[in-house]
Amino acid sequence: MSSPHRASTTQQLADLSLTEGEHDEGKPLSIDYLQGHEGLIEEVLKWSEHEQLDFMDKIVHRLSHYQLGKVDNFIRPMLQRDFISNLPAHLVELILFNVNSDSLKSCEEVSTSWRCALARGQHWKKLIEKNVRSDSLWWGLSEKRQWDKFLNISRDMSVRRICEKFNYDVNIKRDKLDQLILMHVFYSKLYPKIIRDIHNIDNNWKRGNYKMTRINCQSENSKGVYCLQYDDDKIVSGLRDNTIKIWDRKDYSCSRILSGHTGSVLCLQYDNRVIISGSSDATVRVWDVETGECIKTLIHHCEAVLHLRFANGIMVTCSKDRSIAVWDMVSPRDITIRRVLVGHRAAVNVVDFDDRYIVSASGDRTIKVWSMDTLEFVRTLAGHRRGIACLQYRGRLVVSGSSDNTIRLWDIHSGVCLRVLEGHEELVRCIRFDEKRIVSGAYDGKIKVWDLQAALDPRALSSEICLCSLVQHTGRVFRLQFDDFQIVSSSHDDTILIWDFLDAPPSGLPSSTNRATLPELPNQAAVARAQMLFEMAARREIERRDREVVEEPALRPRANAARRHNADIAAAAAAAEAARGAGDNDESSSEEDLDRVDQVNNPNVAGPAPPQPHNQNHRRRQPRPELPVRLMFQQEMAAFDNMRRQQNNMDHLGGGDVDEEMPDGGP
Repeated sequence: MSSPHRASTTQQLADLSLTEGEHDEGKPLSIDYLQGHEGLIEEVLKWSEHEQLDFMDKIVHRLSHYQLGKVDNFIRPMLQRDFISNLPAHLVELILFNVNSDSLKSCEEVSTSWRCALARGQHWKKLIEKNVRSDSLWWGLSEKRQWDKFLNISRDMSVRRICEKFNYDVNIKRDKLDQLILMHVFYSKLYPKIIRDIHNIDNNWKRGNYKMTRINCQSENSKGVYCLQYDDDKIVSGLRDNTIKIWDRKDYSCSRILSGHTGSVLCLQYDNRVIISGSSDATVRVWDVETGECIKTLIHHCEAVLHLRFANGIMVTCSKDRSIAVWDMVSPRDITIRRVLVGHRAAVNVVDFDDRYIVSASGDRTIKVWSMDTLEFVRTLAGHRRGIACLQYRGRLVVSGSSDNTIRLWDIHSGVCLRVLEGHEELVRCIRFDEKRIVSGAYDGKIKVWDLQAALDPRALSSEICLCSLVQHTGRVFRLQFDDFQIVSSSHDDTILIWDFLDAPPSGLPSSTNRATLPELPNQAAVARAQMLFEMAARREIERRDREVVEEPALRPRANAARRHNADIAAAAAAAEAARGAGDNDESSSEEDLDRVDQVNNPNVAGPAPPQPHNQNHRRRQPRPELPVRLMFQQEMAAFDNMRRQQNNMDHLGGGDVDEEMPDGGP
């Protein structure tokens, strides 16, 4: 702990004078000095300011290092000014309005006058209001925690609401100073509570710590929730049983059922006036939000309507019939088609747009970009190895999910793929992103949260991008939406789940009903890599035995050879087992590696044969050593090979009901 009277750096340097120990600081003043210094001071003061400065300059240049340090200690306090106390109040308020929270805390510790200046300017209140205006997380938190009612109101109203909250008598706080002090204490205490909430939310997202709420849709005939959208009051969901169900957020009861579609409701979107839905019956229906009445039915597509988006008087729909329709929305009852966009070679699964581009993704493995002004084709984004099931477009970033189990990030202007995210084990069906994170759902039943900034950083490792994996659905995840505080997802298991990261258990561990970040089972890439390592070890053993035959003039004793052989086989088994155990964290297995393993296990598969050792000079080739370790993987690899062949033979994006879930895609 440093001393409160610690010497300045200038004084410490001055004390290092070469004349240390010879200073006469403690000696009494001489009689000549006492008799003459007053007259000298009076004489100097008679000079002009310029003459005084010239005299002081000559004196200072003749002082020692030690004396200069002492002079600095005399002068430094004289140059300090309390600008908060000396400046006009409006300038003080302007200065303090532009400082951050740490600076405000430091200002409070300076003096009573500084604390009064902060209270008089209501700077903690203004700092909170500024953050709420500029940051969506602060704005959302103000509504969730209900402290928004203390913001953007007058001083009298603030005092009244603070007194109501803490059961104070508002009549006692009539004096202006008492009111300012009350407000200052309240808002200065509120700020660290907000910061603590924000810190906890961020940690909960990273750790997969949440509070779970489950809605069982209880469909009678066909089970599955294909689409949803939510706000603070309701959740609107489209179901496989041909209905749209609206759920009340207060008690999660079903408040209304909209019936009219004759096929599964595959997509929907709503605003404060209408709900617009698309169905496998090839129609688009417009519903009144207040009454639930179907006010218009649009018939254009000849097959299932797979996705739709509308905003600012424009609606875009896409269909299994491989077309995209652009509509003009003058009113809920006046919707006319403007143009049909054709170019995809398979069903168009998803569309998104803004005032510059329309972006569409298809089972033909491509993303196409269209100009919103001219409705002409602009460019194609190609890179996915199988059909594309979902995407979102915002700014210049496009994020897509595919049946090849990967997520890709694209620059829409250049068409360059910025990053490929791997981790899902089946088709990536839904994906959303904001400024901080990407959230994806897949047919493996998992929802994964990814760090968007890390994904856009080429220096970031793949292991740093996926923050957590959430597992609660027992079926394929069809749709999700999220904000700063929660994820709302739907699934083939006929449930809607609300993952609450704001009110998660304070212990930092998931509640008893939660299963977040569960350990992954070994996937086919990990097992394939394990067998590949084993094959490499086996080939090295064969090559070593071949070299022994050629290079050694005499064979070693059989006992020594047997010991070496057993040691190598044990090492290969250990390496394969280690690879198998670490398979969940290995993300470097390439398609070439997997194809090579397939060729080893299936000699009939076309492709280059694995390299074999060859030596023209050897006289006698020993038979291949038996490989007992290979039996450990034989049955397991056969099962994975069958699954992989089945996946390669799939011609559509997802299994199940082809006409309802996902359309036929490219081979």
